Amino acid sequence: MSRRTPPIDRTKVKTVSARRRKSKVAVGDEASPHAAGASFAGFLAGLPDILGARDLKAAIAATARAHAEGKTVLFGLGAHVIKVGLAPVIVDLMERGVITGIMMNGAGCVHDLELALMGRTSEDVAESLDDGSFGMARETSEHLNGAISRGYAEGIGMGAAVGQEILEGRYPNKGRSILAAAARLGTPVTVHVAIGTDIHHMHASADGAALGATSYLDFETLTGCVATLQDGVVFNVGSAVILPEVFLKALSLARNLGHPVRKFTAVDIDFIRQYRPSVNVVGRPTRLGGRGISLVGHHEILLPLLAAGVVESIAKPPGRRTARGPKRKG
Repeated sequence: MSRRTPPIDRTKVKTVSARRRKSKVAVGDEASPHAAGASFAGFLAGLPDILGARDLKAAIAATARAHAEGKTVLFGLGAHVIKVGLAPVIVDLMERGVITGIMMNGAGCVHDLELALMGRTSEDVAESLDDGSFGMARETSEHLNGAISRGYAEGIGMGAAVGQEILEGRYPNKGRSILAAAARLGTPVTVHVAIGTDIHHMHASADGAALGATSYLDFETLTGCVATLQDGVVFNVGSAVILPEVFLKALSLARNLGHPVRKFTAVDIDFIRQYRPSVNVVGRPTRLGGRGISLVGHHEILLPLLAAGVVESIAKPPGRRTARGPKRKG
């Protein structure tokens, strides 16, 4: 014979007052419906002050504040950011003086240069892999490997070398190039490669010594930028492994050398929350102070929203710029 478990007696439940209980959401946190013809600043202010919308506004406010105070705003960019058409947005923030440093992986050079040279990029990998033509674009490899070899001979980093190549060469679309803008504006841009990951590494014109030396020099330049990150902002947009790992080492080196990089805002933007960005950008680096923020979504939507919010948040009279956090509708 099986034993029957007696039912729970709910008449003995101890209740609490809902009015005295702590709550995470209040009416004042809710969204305000958008009115036709209203400004983007109004749209941004009308977002709910909850979860991702709150984090987006916090990232915007931190960036605007860092800009107003002359602090470092370092953007790490995976190549996908360029492939989905966001280079003009990044260049605009560079020209406004918001972005003070860029770090990217090697594939970023490929897509930035191809768009500047031909106005298009991103081959069909699956189709071209079948016949062995994947990555065999002649002009791309010649221009990139030539620029990197010249940079090696001149003792400059890969980012500066490729940026100089695009800025000074015959590139019809150089105005939208992140690397060329960095060379034109004097903004530090660093490229961090893993040998064999990028298409121009397969070509006979590739020089392993040049790739290694110019990218290593860029690591030293990046560490110099990270050393100034106190009270600034660092973004990792679309890099799952390379940039989070490189950033973590640059931060450790900067701290080891005595630079007081303890309090800053770290923001990761990607389709999903991935391990290395979560721990190496958002989590571990901000243990001593500051704030880590993860924004999850499509780059081609989130990054323009963030950039537009920053543009709206900085005052633009000639010779004067201030920062304002997003206003809440009451």
